[in-house]
Amino acid sequence: MWRHSPVGGTLELCLVHRPKYDDWSWPKGKLKHGEDPLAGALREVAEETGHWAVPAVELPSAHYLANGRPKRVRYWAAEAVGGTFTPNDEVDRILWLPPHRARRRLTEPRDADLVDALLATFRSAR
Repeated sequence: MWRHSPVGGTLELCLVHRPKYDDWSWPKGKLKHGEDPLAGALREVAEETGHWAVPAVELPSAHYLANGRPKRVRYWAAEAVGGTFTPNDEVDRILWLPPHRARRRLTEPRDADLVDALLATFRSAR
């Protein structure tokens, strides 16, 4: 999820802190049975960040093992259009950071690739 900074209008990306893992990552979660992946992604973003988002292009998926099982996480570029964060059990903090700082803050190196993928969508839209 991204936005234009309320101070200065520069691009900011939203990262979430998950206390269970003590990590910084992109908002993400599990789909409900039969749920459309994009609808599930928007629901999870809203639940974790308190923000509503308007989706755009799909970004590259992440593939990795979680507890010995293969996992695929799908991501979309989405602009935050409103909302307010309230800490919860899954996410206790969010940060809005410029891309270069978001890349450094992400705990998993594979998550940093999404910064470049998102920035590429802005360059190709010009």
